[in-house]
Amino acid sequence: MTKNLRQGLLTTVLFTVVSLSFLFAGGQQDGAGTADGVTELEFWTFQEIHIEFYEKMAERWNNMNPDRQISLTATAYPYDEMHNQLLVALQSGVGAPDIVDIEISRFPNYLRGKPQLVPMNDKIEPIIDDFVKARFDIYASGGTYYGLPFHVGATVMYYNMEILNQAGVNPDDIKTWKDYVRAGQQVVKATGKPMTTVEVTEQWSFWPLVSQRKSGFVDKNGEVILDNEINIETLQFLDDMVNKYKVAIPTPGGFHHSEEYYGFMNDGGAASIAMPFWYMGRFTDYMSDLKGKIAIRPLPRFTQGGNRSAGMGGTGTVVTNQSKNIDLAKDFLAYAKLSEEGNILLWEFLGFDPPRWSVWDDPALKKENKFTRFFTNGTGIFEEVLKVKDEIYPVYMSPAIPDIISIIQSEVMYQTIVEQSKTARQALVDAAEQIRAAQ
Repeated sequence: MTKNLRQGLLTTVLFTVVSLSFLFAGGQQDGAGTADGVTELEFWTFQEIHIEFYEKMAERWNNMNPDRQISLTATAYPYDEMHNQLLVALQSGVGAPDIVDIEISRFPNYLRGKPQLVPMNDKIEPIIDDFVKARFDIYASGGTYYGLPFHVGATVMYYNMEILNQAGVNPDDIKTWKDYVRAGQQVVKATGKPMTTVEVTEQWSFWPLVSQRKSGFVDKNGEVILDNEINIETLQFLDDMVNKYKVAIPTPGGFHHSEEYYGFMNDGGAASIAMPFWYMGRFTDYMSDLKGKIAIRPLPRFTQGGNRSAGMGGTGTVVTNQSKNIDLAKDFLAYAKLSEEGNILLWEFLGFDPPRWSVWDDPALKKENKFTRFFTNGTGIFEEVLKVKDEIYPVYMSPAIPDIISIIQSEVMYQTIVEQSKTARQALVDAAEQIRAAQ
């Protein structure tokens, strides 16, 4: 028996066992209702820290709603297991929780056919003007909103000022990506360290720059545009930063959430990294030695007047149609994710740029917290989001997105930047043709 076959059989067995355990657990929850005036709501997520946010919001909800008390049973599962088991539960009609987080790149899987999710239009539409609407469109289909976002996900540049100061580089002088490359050459010459790292097993170095240039992986009609000229030029630019200009290196560990990368960056391995606003929490949690050294700035522009950010990543929280208490689940979720209180807590507790722009100038967003103490911007961190709030292009989604993300992660970036077995054009054309053939 080959290694791959053994691994495949093991995966199948594990999937079956876990599926049964999820369905059994879900079945046990079917009878959950009210007890002593308290209604149990089951919540699944793939991020432990999200549980703490919802528990805080549940406590506030109970304080405000003595006649509609809830008991939130929250569980964090591994990313792949949770999304796979949720599909099993929704397709079988048994075992889904009341409320669940669905990551952006997996969300289109749950919109295929007739979604087994509860519409949230009645909660969203009355207040949509107070939000960055594009972040709701990601979790919608046919004019129906299903998911509530956690953040805008504005992509910014994180600069290590210790390295830039050593090289005599002022980040405020970097206006364009050409400026960035020139600054990177100065950094390499003065310090021997790369200006940045480029992911080769993930999409976060590529997708934001594509969106920054008002492109995407699919267009607004869901058609695959992965191999358009803008995307090819953007991937070529990343390749050039590594292999031509020598100002970047492939990310240690392959992606910016690997333990190898955290250790590399924590030791002052590179002068900067472009990632969404939500990545601040990775610095505070995994790269603590960089406290007081990292400055946050908008992305450099590609062209004069071009965008300096992109709304990236995200999690859409939904109510499933298997909930025995749909109205209560919707009301609680809307309070947690749409209220001013919830959006302020998204910043204070999680360091997210809240999707409700009407709180962006609230004094609470200027109060000191662990993020203002970590980054050199201090209490002015959120001013960087205000600078680029009108420079975020919509991210269009379709059922093809999960497959596109997968092929970027497994083939495109590595083939182009590490192996150099394909040009940027070849890699994206080949990938796009595979995706179209599979549709």
